[in-house]
Amino acid sequence: MAWIEHWEPEDPSFWERTGRRIAVRNLWYSIFVEHVGFSVWTLWSVFVLFMGPEYGVDAAGKFFLVSTASLVGAVLRVPYTFAVARFGGRNWTVISALLLLVPTVAAAFVLKPGTPYGTFVLMAALAGFGGGNFASSMTNINTFFPEGRKGLALGLNAGGGNIGVAVVQLVGLLVIAAAGVGRPWLLLAVYIPLIVVSAVCAALFMDNLVTVRNDTGAAREALADPHTAVMSVLYIGTFGSFIGYSFAFGLVLQNQFGRTPLQAAAVTFLGPLLGSLVRPVGGWLADRVGGARVTYWNFLLMGAATAVCIAASSPALFTAGFIGLFVFSGVGNGSTYKMIPAIFRAKELAASNGGAEPDLGRARRVSGAAIGIISAVGALGGLLINLAFRQSFAATGGGVPAFWAFLACYLACAVLTYLVYGASREPARAPAYAGV
Repeated sequence: MAWIEHWEPEDPSFWERTGRRIAVRNLWYSIFVEHVGFSVWTLWSVFVLFMGPEYGVDAAGKFFLVSTASLVGAVLRVPYTFAVARFGGRNWTVISALLLLVPTVAAAFVLKPGTPYGTFVLMAALAGFGGGNFASSMTNINTFFPEGRKGLALGLNAGGGNIGVAVVQLVGLLVIAAAGVGRPWLLLAVYIPLIVVSAVCAALFMDNLVTVRNDTGAAREALADPHTAVMSVLYIGTFGSFIGYSFAFGLVLQNQFGRTPLQAAAVTFLGPLLGSLVRPVGGWLADRVGGARVTYWNFLLMGAATAVCIAASSPALFTAGFIGLFVFSGVGNGSTYKMIPAIFRAKELAASNGGAEPDLGRARRVSGAAIGIISAVGALGGLLINLAFRQSFAATGGGVPAFWAFLACYLACAVLTYLVYGASREPARAPAYAGV
């Protein structure tokens, strides 16, 4: 087992001599496993496009399927976070990768007309294993990098994982174009071997850190800290939007604009793709101008994109607005994740107040616990979005009422960011946390 006993990323000489090389290697293989995990988590956003009238599942039933996968993935993020400290980052990455075989192998046997709806719900729930991977991956990578490099590193890790949503939808498009809607199992023929390869790579090339220990005290501190609650709300607005829209985009196009499965699949991958690619940009910007500042303006832009979706009368304009939502949610994902470790570091520095040496290791442990909690709560936003769409379509036959609710939420998140952390880096606005 590759256990590393000494790890001091904040020591410049250690980082340049040893740390950077090891951290970057673990980052790339973490991205690989997380990428596959996101693809498995969102498989049902593709499978529902294959489910024609012969399956006997209406629009509300399809939204419920993707909501189930979203819910289970969100809930699993809490135990997955603490599994890193319990088993080791490398060890848990291998285990979490192999667990992805459960929903994919099982789905291969039941994904056909005539299967009871309850079985489809169970299969969608099992796909939630892929959602848990994000929390453990981010918690693990958070421990490898120094504070000044976390924004970009976490952005790359999350963005590389998020792009799995776009890739599985693109593969789904290719399957539909080449073989029609009657062979959804072809997706599984692609992903089952990929899961095995990702697990083997994690076992061979990743490391465990002895310095990472399961600290229940850190978890309690993170839960009790009001910043965890605030950041959870902001993350619902950013990542909750990204994953919720990823599940719903194709269904909305089909049901609101009458798109065929092929027409819907031809554009649904674009939003998650762009949202994933810009996530590192959000982290990079946050490293330079402050995460709070980026997050505040980003929520305003998300509100503007939502207004376009509300006003759109054509599929083209609606699609442009929806893709704008993906892009801005991706930027916000990167900036909010940069804020989390920065907040707890700032708290530790403020508590020392020039006296005792600040315990930055403690700040890392608490922020690691907070990351898991925040990522779990934030992912519940995906559930809320799909339930809102389900209710909106059931009541009105369209998604406009849901978009009005989303617009109100984005404006509320912008106000919350401004009031708690400030929209600038002026110390007078938020003494301990300006520019986090």
